[in-house]
Amino acid sequence: MDTMRDRFAPVVTRLLDEDPRVAVLLAEVGADRFTEALRRHPDRVVNVGIREQLLVGAASGMALAGLRPVVHTFASFLVERPFEQVKLDLGHQDVGAVLVSAAASFDWPAGGYTHMAPGDVALLDTLDGWTVHVPGHPDEAETLLRHAVAAGDDKVYVRLSLQSNAAGRPVDGQRFLTVREGRAGVVVAVGPMLDNVLAATEGLDVTVLYATTVRPFDADALRQATEAAGTDVVVVEPYLVGTSTGAANDALADVPHRVLGLGVGRAELRRYGQFDEHLAAHGLDAGSLRERIAQFTAGAVPAGV
Repeated sequence: MDTMRDRFAPVVTRLLDEDPRVAVLLAEVGADRFTEALRRHPDRVVNVGIREQLLVGAASGMALAGLRPVVHTFASFLVERPFEQVKLDLGHQDVGAVLVSAAASFDWPAGGYTHMAPGDVALLDTLDGWTVHVPGHPDEAETLLRHAVAAGDDKVYVRLSLQSNAAGRPVDGQRFLTVREGRAGVVVAVGPMLDNVLAATEGLDVTVLYATTVRPFDADALRQATEAAGTDVVVVEPYLVGTSTGAANDALADVPHRVLGLGVGRAELRRYGQFDEHLAAHGLDAGSLRERIAQFTAGAVPAGV
């Protein structure tokens, strides 16, 4: 099966053909995937070299000129390194772009911590007006990329990952999906965490919501789910732990509730290892998730389990 990033370049190349407003900006990373697009659209495919601040600044200039820039590199180079440009050149000037990242929290452990970005969504959350998509499958990535490019002049972040669920879901770029219904708690699984959450909650009496668009946070879907399942809520995210617990708390501010955030821990792991080892070390494998979720929603565990 192709990866989300494998799907990215062909989709955006087709969008370049279809829409004269679309432009692509790169900083070396991924440039080989756009060789044909560059040949066909030399004025709208730009590689600025290893200059991430310039990457975002140039995107802002293109947006001011009426284009719809799609900006791509690793998450740590796209959100963290040029954060001032994201804040000022896009945010302060109130122009839009589609930032599309790769490498996620720890997709390439051999690259070291410079190539990991578990704090990217939390960092963007300090800014106003960003839409954040976290697809869990290549089909969803294609759908959400198309939504992002078509979103007028909005500021959109699309977070691609090597981790993928086995099957795509009919995402719409707005709402959470109800995947399983129960009566003793709600678990919100973000993007590529869905399969692990479904395995972890097998046999537990909980509702599972699937979130691929996390900003804006679908407060209505969470509230509706808690009406039948109760107000014990677990949010499982593939990035910094607690990133969305505030949004979940705000959604339930007028009712007694408890929220548990599960995600990538703040402590830095200074071993390269493999992706699955990092996942397990942060307690995001199915076995660890089951233990934490079952402990938190004790009433969700049937007798004898």
